[in-house]
Amino acid sequence: MIKFVLRCSEGHEAESWFHDGAAYDHQARLGLIRCPVCGSSSVAKAIMAPALVRGERAPETPKRPPAGEAESLQPPAVFCAADEKLRALMKEFRRRVLEETVDLGDKFVEEALKIESGEAPDRAIRGQASARDVRMLLEEGVRVLPVPRAPGDFN
Repeated sequence: MIKFVLRCSEGHEAESWFHDGAAYDHQARLGLIRCPVCGSSSVAKAIMAPALVRGERAPETPKRPPAGEAESLQPPAVFCAADEKLRALMKEFRRRVLEETVDLGDKFVEEALKIESGEAPDRAIRGQASARDVRMLLEEGVRVLPVPRAPGDFN
């Protein structure tokens, strides 16, 4: 782990931890690093002096922000406004899929083939399918659309 002091174009500074320098570079390239004070995406590493320890040291007391400033500090913004809009659209898409389709679970592939061949009535269905099954369905001309999981589905 490495800690960097970050400074935005407005002069705000904040400390942030990264797995390594490459992790910082990757996140910066993707525009994921934002100023926690003003939200600016124009953030760069500030010049830092390395911490050298010689002999025994007294424990360091944590630095506190000046009075009144602590309340204004917010956690770093990971997503920008465009990301939030995209998340809202995905949430609405998922809501509609869940409301307007029949969940067949692991019977999805079998029923999709029956619908395609005319053995079952045409209707909107959803369920689980392996990557191999999805390839097979596509080769058979069955239209399928993977529905991404919502971020909360992974918790």
